[in-house]
Amino acid sequence: MQDFKLEAKYKASADQSKAIKQIVQRAKDIQRQTLLGVTGSGKTFVMANIIEKLNRPSLIISHNKTLAAQLYEEFKEFFPNNSVKYFVSYYDYYQPEAYVPAKDLYIEKESQVNKEIENLRFGAMNSAITRRDTVVVASVSCIYNIGQPENYQNRSLSFYIGQQIELSQIALELVQMRYERDTYDFTNGVFRIAGDIIEIFPPYEDVSIRIELFGNTVERIVKVDPISKHVLSKENEILIFPATSLVYSKEIIDSAIGNIQKDLQQRVTFLRNIGKELEAHRLEQKTNYDIEMLREVGYCKSMENYSIYFDGRKSGEPPYTLLDYFPEDYLLFIDESHITIPQIGGMYNGDKARKDNLIEYGFRLPTARDNRPLNFEEFRKKQGNTLYISATPAQWELEDSNMQITELLTRPTGLLDPHVEVKPTENQIDDVIAQIEASVKKKQRVLITTLTKRFAEDLTTYLKDIDIKVQYLHSDIDTVERVDILRDLRLGEYDVVIGINLLREGIDLPEVSLVLILDADKEGFLRSKTSLVQTIGRAARHVEGRVIMYADQITESMKYALDETNRRRQYQEEYNRKHNITPKSITKEIRARLVEKEDQIEEVDLDIEKMDIKQKRLLIKELNEQMLIAADRLQFEKASQLRDRIRDINLSM
Repeated sequence: MQDFKLEAKYKASADQSKAIKQIVQRAKDIQRQTLLGVTGSGKTFVMANIIEKLNRPSLIISHNKTLAAQLYEEFKEFFPNNSVKYFVSYYDYYQPEAYVPAKDLYIEKESQVNKEIENLRFGAMNSAITRRDTVVVASVSCIYNIGQPENYQNRSLSFYIGQQIELSQIALELVQMRYERDTYDFTNGVFRIAGDIIEIFPPYEDVSIRIELFGNTVERIVKVDPISKHVLSKENEILIFPATSLVYSKEIIDSAIGNIQKDLQQRVTFLRNIGKELEAHRLEQKTNYDIEMLREVGYCKSMENYSIYFDGRKSGEPPYTLLDYFPEDYLLFIDESHITIPQIGGMYNGDKARKDNLIEYGFRLPTARDNRPLNFEEFRKKQGNTLYISATPAQWELEDSNMQITELLTRPTGLLDPHVEVKPTENQIDDVIAQIEASVKKKQRVLITTLTKRFAEDLTTYLKDIDIKVQYLHSDIDTVERVDILRDLRLGEYDVVIGINLLREGIDLPEVSLVLILDADKEGFLRSKTSLVQTIGRAARHVEGRVIMYADQITESMKYALDETNRRRQYQEEYNRKHNITPKSITKEIRARLVEKEDQIEEVDLDIEKMDIKQKRLLIKELNEQMLIAADRLQFEKASQLRDRIRDINLSM
């Protein structure tokens, strides 16, 4: 077993070391803890140290894909020789199956799967099962049904030197494991055969596996770089896992079909007895079509809705999720827990309401309810040794961890929490403009938070009219553009970004020295004590960090935020004096765009229709190499464009 080995350019500060030691010692006897860490205190570095010292497989749950990707990149740098994986929803577009009774409107499931993210998911599942030196960074999608881990393991295909096996048998096994055979488009989830050589490209690997036979004897097993074709290593034995988790033996499929037919007959009889002839006919037609697909090809389009029949679960039992792929002693880190925990708790009921309509009106069997996310109580039972992490943990996390709280209130840079000032709302926009101009003269950046999208857009237009470089940021802007706007703010293409709640958790902008909070006294979600503390934290990366709240009264939330900020500021000042630290702004590398502008896909100046087969295959090969590189850099939008072009060329052949 390979141990975790942390690699970092810096050592833990005194307070970080104290926090790490306290959490590690408590973890031996206590299952739940809370880390209250201020912005810039190095919470991610502390997490990495805890993982190394406890040396256990770890799952980190973040509340959105963007922050999960940021954590994934950071942990890959901390653990370059260990297995760090990424597990988020693999849909570029997803419209779930639904029925709206009021309009008699059935909405069929539509989705566009991002193949690169799907492969990363398989990599996470595979690593969690096969390696203890695994860190998986996931979104809340990790609590959704993905199939039984034992079945995934049992359906693996083993190869070893000297093994007696026929080439035709290997090909049949791989097809049953949902691999596709393709001689030219050799991508993840594909295998190809040339003479006595079979090459397999698992969806969870960055390398392909070449099995060389002499007659019916396995003579050589090697791992190969799919682009350069260089042999990377020789193996004595290897396991090939399925191309999807929903792969089952013929015996399990036959048993499932029998149980589906039995439940279908009972449900159809029930619907007819209560006078729902249309619903009964509809259910019979849809389910029999799925049964026929299962019988003929081993899977169907809506296979996940029948998961209970394949997994051997009883109705109402929790589904198998990524949490089940980890061993019992795994570590669970819940980042920004004050947001992530409510997300986890809210998934089950929304899914159930949608399924109830489909079942009542004859679109699905009642067992479709069992293809679902975990409910909150089920999630709690599957939690490993857990650390809740937040600058503003909610009361629930504090109570669940039995008030076992470790505070990390100092920053290794010595940076203090920002000065916070309260100003009246009268003539606030004039003051906002004056504050921006003063910051721009010092080449510093500004964030402004508003309560509504409309106000953010209107204020942006107003400031642009007086030649301020400004951009708004809210949920109507897609993820890629959102990341680019924040990057452009750091680079100085914008001096000001105006947003709503997107300017809070996890946004790391060292160049921002001023945060302006409009309507600070309007109590509610966006101006709660948690939101205000998080927003104030956005100015805590700069040595001249300041925050101005525009308000006509001091609300309870404002008072809490002011008091807590002052408490943390005083704590840091005392720490700096004790350790002789001079505060300095954080310097952080500005990473490449999520999709590089200069790297946008250019139209090939060729008439595809006039190209011969050989030219098309060469072009596909070149595009496939570009797609793999883009996926490796997490440039998923670029990778999906390349994938679509490859598909179009294939269709023309």
